[in-house]
Amino acid sequence: MDIIRENYKTIRQALFDELLQGVKTVRELSQSLRISEKEVLGHLTHIEQSAGQKGCRFIIKPSECLNCGFIFQKRERLKKPSKCPKCKNEFITNPSFGLKRLSED
Repeated sequence: MDIIRENYKTIRQALFDELLQGVKTVRELSQSLRISEKEVLGHLTHIEQSAGQKGCRFIIKPSECLNCGFIFQKRERLKKPSKCPKCKNEFITNPSFGLKRLSED
């Protein structure tokens, strides 16, 4: 929270800036902003909805099963899945998120 107060940014503004720097997991975002992962997930939902209005595209690198390679492409929720629907394994990578300015495409 010290980072946010020093720059006079809201948590969402600071999160937006972090996402513009590159693709990051919820845990990485949580640690850099010193807020809970649950709080990051709540803000990500709003950022996903408002990214287009700010001239950005919200990027999601989906989770992947480390056992069979299944990629969770069509998943709506931003949270990490608990198990693979294909092999039922629980060794799954965390999804990553980022923002890209539309002018960069």
